[in-house]
Amino acid sequence: MFATPAYAQAAGGAAGTFTSFIPLILIFAIMYFLLIRPQQKKVKEHKAMVEALRRGDQVVTQGGMIGKVSKVKEDGEIEVEIADGVKVRIIRATIAQVLSKTDPAA
Repeated sequence: MFATPAYAQAAGGAAGTFTSFIPLILIFAIMYFLLIRPQQKKVKEHKAMVEALRRGDQVVTQGGMIGKVSKVKEDGEIEVEIADGVKVRIIRATIAQVLSKTDPAA
């Protein structure tokens, strides 16, 4: 008497396996287009902004300090003047925003 329902459930297992993965695939696709792809685009734009820094650019750090770039070093650091005669070395990746760009020398 109890064996009959178990046999009924075992039949048709192959077709149900694929259909159970469809919602999982749809959730991953939605997460990719709503979260992962925009974040990758933002990281790419930030990297391009940081690599384009030049002497004389006015920048804002992630800590909220505003200053003018006085020297760009090759080892991932820049020197920012935050007041008259006060220069601070900071890491390039901590630049949050470029307020004003300088024109390149001719």
